[in-house]
Amino acid sequence: MATFISVPLKKSSEVDLVKPLSKFVTATYAGSEDQAEYLRSVDELNKLRKNALGRPLDKHESSLEVLLRYYDQLCAVEPKFPFSENQLCLTFTWKDAFDKGSLFGGSVKLALASLGYEKTCVLFNTAALASQIASEQNLDNDEGLKASAKFYQLASGAFGHIKDTVLSALNREPTMDISPETVGTLSLIMLAQAQEVFFLKAASDRMKDALVAKLANQAADYYGDAFKQCQYKDNLPKEVIPVLGAKHCIMQANAELYQSLVAKQKKHFGEEIARLQHAKDLVKTPYDEYVSVKDLTDKINRALTAAKKDNDFIYHDRIPDVKDLEHIGKAALVKPTAITMPLSQKFTDLFEKMVPMAVQCSMNVYNQRKAETVNRLVGTMREATNLCNGVLASLNLPAALEDLSGDSIPQSIAEKARSIVQQGGLQSIEQLIKDLPELLTRNREILDESLKMLDDEETTDNELRTKFNQRWNRTPSGDLYKPLRAEGGNFRNLLDKAVQADQVVKDRYSVHCDMITLLCKPVDELNAAIPSANPTKTLQGSEVVNVLRSLLTQLDNMKMERETLEGEVKAVTFDMSATFLMALAQDGAFNEEQLSLSQLDQLYGTYNQRVQATLRTQEELLGQVQTSHQEFSSLKQSNSEANQREEVLKKLASAHDSYVEISSNLREGTKFYNDLTEILLKFQNKCSDIVFARKTEREELLKDLQVSIAREPSAPSFNVPAYQSNPAAGPTPAPRTVFQPQPGQQPPAKPLPPARPPPPSITPQAASAAPVNTPAAGLPSNNPPPLAPSSTAQGPPYPTYQGYPGYFQVPVGYPYGYGQYNMPNMPNMPNMPNMPYMQYQAPQGQGGYPGAPPAGQPYPGYPQQPPQQQQPYYPQQ
Repeated sequence: MATFISVPLKKSSEVDLVKPLSKFVTATYAGSEDQAEYLRSVDELNKLRKNALGRPLDKHESSLEVLLRYYDQLCAVEPKFPFSENQLCLTFTWKDAFDKGSLFGGSVKLALASLGYEKTCVLFNTAALASQIASEQNLDNDEGLKASAKFYQLASGAFGHIKDTVLSALNREPTMDISPETVGTLSLIMLAQAQEVFFLKAASDRMKDALVAKLANQAADYYGDAFKQCQYKDNLPKEVIPVLGAKHCIMQANAELYQSLVAKQKKHFGEEIARLQHAKDLVKTPYDEYVSVKDLTDKINRALTAAKKDNDFIYHDRIPDVKDLEHIGKAALVKPTAITMPLSQKFTDLFEKMVPMAVQCSMNVYNQRKAETVNRLVGTMREATNLCNGVLASLNLPAALEDLSGDSIPQSIAEKARSIVQQGGLQSIEQLIKDLPELLTRNREILDESLKMLDDEETTDNELRTKFNQRWNRTPSGDLYKPLRAEGGNFRNLLDKAVQADQVVKDRYSVHCDMITLLCKPVDELNAAIPSANPTKTLQGSEVVNVLRSLLTQLDNMKMERETLEGEVKAVTFDMSATFLMALAQDGAFNEEQLSLSQLDQLYGTYNQRVQATLRTQEELLGQVQTSHQEFSSLKQSNSEANQREEVLKKLASAHDSYVEISSNLREGTKFYNDLTEILLKFQNKCSDIVFARKTEREELLKDLQVSIAREPSAPSFNVPAYQSNPAAGPTPAPRTVFQPQPGQQPPAKPLPPARPPPPSITPQAASAAPVNTPAAGLPSNNPPPLAPSSTAQGPPYPTYQGYPGYFQVPVGYPYGYGQYNMPNMPNMPNMPNMPYMQYQAPQGQGGYPGAPPAGQPYPGYPQQPPQQQQPYYPQQ
């Protein structure tokens, strides 16, 4: 049976898609009728990921369909959500597919806040599963051959797509399994296997021998290229390389075998034998233990024997050299499957109604442009109206026309006073002014808290980067938070400008506060506060008065027209998303500025012309009013009382206009702060989400670093005492273990013991070795100095080594120290007490000790343990 290479799947950690995506949908599509549908789609996407990655997948096409659907959904959802480290931060963690038994040298796993990384890994699993499904097919029938070739070509296309896109999808070095070199080699291997399947089908269908030979030669070429890449890059497991080498030779041998049949048909018997001989040499591959070549070898040998026999007895054709043979052609019937959306035939976009982020961003910019256009038109009209009111107030109109009696409140002033009282008077303004600092403080606190979260996380990241240096290989927080800090800076500037605007409004209120207070008083008090005068009553029916009243009426009508026009301008609506989507579908990109300005000009061009017309009308009317007022003033009887009364009436009219404007400004300021609070809360959530994601990533990275540091080998070093450098030193103290040779065997060479640490407190193991009467070995050159016995057991002890002949085996855990037991004074050991060695007869099952203790008493300094049967701490020799 043919041997094929399949690729293992990558494993992913669980990721909660529901919480961050739902939060984005809720914030972005608040009040939208599609919000509930989007939230259900988020749940479906999360379930789809669990089905695709959260469970083992069978080697069946239905499992592959689940992976394809999830990949298609990722491609569809990518442009509709702002997936990035500093916006919608989702961290995906994947393990290296080949990181078993240290076959690869890459990192064990990689965690990135990148949807492109998730897509790459899912596509890798798609290719890997396709290779597994293809290798499981029954190649003895046409259906199995066709399915196998299809899946191998899909795997080749998927690996090739990763090779072209992985570096742009990731912002750092990928793991070895998805590096361009590795997936490029895998793509070529899958293509070679698909070509081999076509060769097998052509051979089973008994197609023309020349075509079969070309198919085999092409497969050999693919395998050869993959074999060279593996040897050059060393980027695949070592088990793969011999399989590729064997396949290369086998496919070449098949090509020569079938080309020999072509030569036989052409009666080129010498060429037939030469090709068969070459095929025989090829199947003698050094990799035949990895791929079975017995059937092919037997087939070639039979054909070669028959061909030689016929040529020797019948044809006597000259056998050419292999190098003189004509090259076999190649026929490539396979190609990588193109990776185009959608890969699944059952794909349906869960977020079909949601517009892409490019359109969403363009819509935001368009809405800003639209708001600027509306504000400009409305602001222009309001400024013109304020200018008109200011001119009339300076001329004391229309109060001057209504105050011809000189002893009553003019009707316009009385209406202005009633208007102020109805709007809440001074109390309303003072309450609004009082609320502004609280709103400002709330916004500043939200902004400061948001930026503080970024500062704290960045400080922690910098400390860990300083501690671990190059090991801390994630994006620096300072670089990642630049857009957020810029956004926070814009909010701070906005608040500073708002504070300045608040102060302007307060200053204006303080200027007109007295007159506004006067307008809020009852009619009697207001009338008493206005100076009286006795102007000429004959002006009531004069032509000048009538002209002025007519001009004032026209100005009032013009103001009413502006109010209507302002409402129309604010009510204009247009769905610009359809225009952006159409442009995106046609060209793949669009110029937002050009499309927006063109559409805004169509929508508001007419309104702009009407606003300009009202400005010209006002300018003409105010000119006529000023001319008529001069005539009116000259006809009035001038006296100081009349001038004083007129001045007060002017201030009252101006105070009313200021009250209306101040109230409007304060309400706009309150609305501004309240709206800004919602925006800042979203900004705070954004900061909180990214800080939480960074914290999770930090903890994961710290865990990986701890594991990697723990795996690093430690190389302890110690200084050898000078006296140990003398090989002629005295005899070695009793070893812990003794080697008991078998009959007829020599004891193996004794290894050098390492330094002895203080002994552990464990139950001694009885020595079972019998004493051997051989001369004691010399003291080794690196024997450490004697150590004083420890009062407390410590461990673990040094490793056991082979014993020295002539000594008993010492139990493991023995408190090794000189001077503790009666031992003879030895050379180079002056501190040893010179006492006789007392032979101790060991009881049954235990080796002897240097000296027996008094009856019923323990050895001095020996850690006592309850008697129990225990295995040695180290393996006994």
